[in-house]
Amino acid sequence: MRPFLLLATRADDTVADSEFAAFARYGGLGPGELRRVRLEREPMPDLDLDDFSGVLLGGSPFCTSDPEGSKSPVQRRVERELSGVLDRVLAADVPFLGACYGVGTLGVHQGGTVDHTHGEPIGTVPVTLTPAGRADPLFGALPATFDAFVGHKEAIRDAPPAAVVLAGSPGCPVQAFRIGDHQYATQFHPELDVAGIVERVTVYRHEGYFDPAEFDEVVARLRRSRATAATALLRGFVQRYRRDDPPRGRAGARAEARAT
Repeated sequence: MRPFLLLATRADDTVADSEFAAFARYGGLGPGELRRVRLEREPMPDLDLDDFSGVLLGGSPFCTSDPEGSKSPVQRRVERELSGVLDRVLAADVPFLGACYGVGTLGVHQGGTVDHTHGEPIGTVPVTLTPAGRADPLFGALPATFDAFVGHKEAIRDAPPAAVVLAGSPGCPVQAFRIGDHQYATQFHPELDVAGIVERVTVYRHEGYFDPAEFDEVVARLRRSRATAATALLRGFVQRYRRDDPPRGRAGARAEARAT
């Protein structure tokens, strides 16, 4: 099988490794079937996207709507490189699924407005599919309404002109959208389970997602969550887009040597 590619930007090793493991676990991907590039550590390697079944983008501490002057050099580089990858993904119609940070990245790339209007605190929200979501070959396999984990400072305010909005929640009208037929972005986290989100809030408790004094209350609320349906999205994406022929290009070997 041609592996899937995970583009990651989390500097904390514990969270980064757990994210990688979660994408693999809920995608049903075994050893060697998910390759990772950590863009917060190094520039984008020379990738031949044809060596991969599809591209995944994980969450991030970066916010695309931050004022340009407040962004670190690393964040500005990451945004430039991701924009270049999306140029290639869309031009070649490469399957793409971006989780949380994917909404901001793909949304801005396609001309949408991303700001803090529809940020949501860490927790679970009911996500409801739109008619287009129910008809979508990937999202249509999910329940019409399901609980999912969220926690984000920014979100889509105005969807990109070319976007098909697939899902929303009471506090965030655009929880998922599609560009073309095969490029998806979600505001919610399809890779997270209770253990995963508790680990993230523990690491990010002082990063402005909630009042640190409320940490115990936040964790207790998360432990009562029953958000399990969203992870089926990853398995569905992998099953739909996996390519069982092996990689053909030399770029795949270069990426494997530099990725983990």
